[in-house]
Amino acid sequence: MSELAGTPVPGLAKLWTHDPVTAGPYRLVGRLGAGGQGVVYLGEDDAGDRVAVKMVNVDLSDPRARSQFVKEIAAARRVAPFCTAQVLFAEVDGERPYVVSEFIEGLTLHRHVRERGPVTGNALHRLAVGTVTALAAIHSAGVVHCDLKPDNVVLGEDGPRVIDFGIARALGVTETASSRVMGTTAYMAPERFRNDAIGPPCDVFAWAATIAFAAGGRPPFGNDSLFAVMHRVLHDPPELPALPPVLDELIRECLAKDPADRPAAERVLVRLLRQDGTVSEPLRRENLLEVGNETAGAPTPNDPLPQVTPTASQPRPTQPQAPAPPRTPTRPTVPTQARPTQPVTTQPAHQPVTVPGVGAGGGGGAWRRLRGEALDAWGISTALFLGSAGSAAGYVASSAVGPAAAAGAVTFVVVYLVRLLVATAVGGRPDHG
Repeated sequence: MSELAGTPVPGLAKLWTHDPVTAGPYRLVGRLGAGGQGVVYLGEDDAGDRVAVKMVNVDLSDPRARSQFVKEIAAARRVAPFCTAQVLFAEVDGERPYVVSEFIEGLTLHRHVRERGPVTGNALHRLAVGTVTALAAIHSAGVVHCDLKPDNVVLGEDGPRVIDFGIARALGVTETASSRVMGTTAYMAPERFRNDAIGPPCDVFAWAATIAFAAGGRPPFGNDSLFAVMHRVLHDPPELPALPPVLDELIRECLAKDPADRPAAERVLVRLLRQDGTVSEPLRRENLLEVGNETAGAPTPNDPLPQVTPTASQPRPTQPQAPAPPRTPTRPTVPTQARPTQPVTTQPAHQPVTVPGVGAGGGGGAWRRLRGEALDAWGISTALFLGSAGSAAGYVASSAVGPAAAAGAVTFVVVYLVRLLVATAVGGRPDHG
């Protein structure tokens, strides 16, 4: 194995006899990991910049398979760099296709828990924030991870980073219990086993299972035989470790059997940030992701969480404003020397939008208006006046007190109720001037 010029890399293994030694402009200096999708190598260019090179197990001789692969990788490249390892380019022309991405130095979450025990306290909160921030960024680019698990979360110096997003769908790994995904069964959503549509709710389920593993050292549906785990995922409630109340509630919602019952990644992020007071006002998606990124990347677990002061330019839910120019997040630089043999065309990462419902007032406005109108003195006086007029008209018509009183009462009730309903429907009291 070639010697690295920089610091040792945790988990780096020697190249096997038949492993390639180069990939485009990179020397392959060791194995970072291997799975059903392929082998991941540590690559190094002439300047000493490191990247992760994934040699994927896919046959691109079929034009349709090739087109799908290129499309998915192009989408992955559009993901904003918040708590993710950026995809740099993909090579599809050679005999062995590969994907080059930013190399994040650090232990995977799986290895960290195995060697050092579960994650607790503020560190667990920041892990949850960082990983769901990554999912929100991934989903906003139209990408579904499809294979989120503890092995695909790297605990870098600047916080957790999610890796390998989009690769599973690029390879067409959407089968239910195929040999290529048996290793991730414990983190797969129920709809995967029912052969239903794959979408962002699958990632939200996997996120919850991953955080539960981080907190307790085991997946919430076990990790024994394939069919036992499948049965529990489909039918049994999760077995969760002791968690903070807010996080416990979120995890249980995200592990719902019905994907429609799971909150979106952005909503999960907002609730986590509200828990510690980091965000209390409406934020554009990009601002929200930046806050999540900063919270997850706090230097040590005991440091105070960063606070955000919303600015006047942030749109209110009822008063949308024009999107502000995207801000460039502070992230580690990635190698710029590499040039793809066949670059994948990219498009702008994302457009800032208002997070739906963040900071919006709750329901109950109609009830408050109804109560206010019921006690409005002007309205009651008007109804009494018209009721008296009705009594007088009834007395003139019948010359009897009983029918006149009944006519007055009916007039009062009808006038009072009609005015009450009309005033409530139009949203406020009239101007009494």
